[in-house]
Amino acid sequence: MVPDHVRLEAKKELARRYLYDYCALRYPKHYKDERPYLKEVCDQVQAFANQNEKRFLVINMPPRHYKSFTAGNFVEWRFGEDPTRKVMTGSYNETLSTTFARKVRDTIDEVPSQGVLVYRDIFPDTRVKYGQASASKWALEGSTQDSYLATSPSGTATGFGANDIVIDDIIKNAEEAYSELVLEKHWSWLTNTMLSRTEGDDWKVYVFMTRWAQGDLAGRIIDAFGDEVEVITYKAVQDDGSMLCESVLNRRDYDLKTKEMNTDIVEANYNQKPIDIKGRLYSTFVEYEALPAGQRKRWNYTDTADTGADFLCSVNYDEVDGDVYVTDVVMTDEAMETTEGLVADSLDADNVDEAIFESNNGGRGFSRNVERKLKEKGNRKCVVKAAPQTANKEARILTSSAWVNRHVFMPRGWKQKYPEFYKQLMAYQKKGKNKHDDAPDVLAAIYERVANPTRAQFRVRTA
Repeated sequence: MVPDHVRLEAKKELARRYLYDYCALRYPKHYKDERPYLKEVCDQVQAFANQNEKRFLVINMPPRHYKSFTAGNFVEWRFGEDPTRKVMTGSYNETLSTTFARKVRDTIDEVPSQGVLVYRDIFPDTRVKYGQASASKWALEGSTQDSYLATSPSGTATGFGANDIVIDDIIKNAEEAYSELVLEKHWSWLTNTMLSRTEGDDWKVYVFMTRWAQGDLAGRIIDAFGDEVEVITYKAVQDDGSMLCESVLNRRDYDLKTKEMNTDIVEANYNQKPIDIKGRLYSTFVEYEALPAGQRKRWNYTDTADTGADFLCSVNYDEVDGDVYVTDVVMTDEAMETTEGLVADSLDADNVDEAIFESNNGGRGFSRNVERKLKEKGNRKCVVKAAPQTANKEARILTSSAWVNRHVFMPRGWKQKYPEFYKQLMAYQKKGKNKHDDAPDVLAAIYERVANPTRAQFRVRTA
């Protein structure tokens, strides 16, 4: 029989090597065999940290499933594994970020006690430096710089560099999830502040959060960074109706908690379906690797910006056997003197045969200027035409949507190459007010040109 102290030493050695074993040794009431999903989470986080070359890990989990707790345990274990690393954590406000930081600091700084296992028993060489142990910013012994900083979108990260950035539940409530201003603030905070503080050739960003909106931080990271993102998703209710973990949230309690809750929020928080996906007009577009063989003509449709809040949207596309293959997009809210040149360059580079410009709100003058710029380039192939659009925009978009989703194909990587175009299409809702409709409007016009040319609502004229 193996003596107890030998078993304990073996467990401590496993805890030094594996995140899950660390969690199970420190918190056996939470990390146990009947919760296998927690082992999966820990193993995947560790594999990403030490073996995956991608930069971003997004973990979407329902509330009260030890998401934040595991994030904190990972930071503790990470410092034990390598005390030279520098970690920055971010939460939705200073209070929560400081609470997160204090738990990590106090765990590392626990004083050994007879019969009680503490952090130092597992990682004896990792200790908080005396005199540099404020709740939100502190250093480890042996480090010449601060090792840890806790911050938030309203906080600061000035003067601190990090190898690991851990973001925990950045959205507070549904009101924030519905606010484009708040979501944009979170994105700006990540891209302009947090990412600018990364250092080392193995920096990583870990995002632990429940899903809220398509444009929340998790969604924006997935859309913007594509192949650099590892995504792990856990739903409270599985596809077969069973629960992710009965000992954490059983069906009876789930039904009770969500009985009077907004259905959209239930689906987002518990089942990781963003609140704006259910009601959006378009599903995911199919991407193509190479243009198909066959007879084709390359067209363009351009909708100039009607007001200061609108975007110019110019789409080049090939029509092949009734299908549309988007080849290039110019989408910007810059001034006309800039966009005229951008559109002319796109038409010329893409060898477009015919371009139609909506003549409403100055579009005719815009098309003439583009035609002039094409001639200055020596391009006389592209025929530029203007067309007034008098049909109801929303009706056109809704009518064309089913065809558009079946017959319009996007080039691989279009999400990153044309971010505003992608954002508008994926955010457009079937019901309710839409902030922008420039991209859906152009696809509706392409539908009329390709699928219903005799019923098109515009009369084409040469520019």
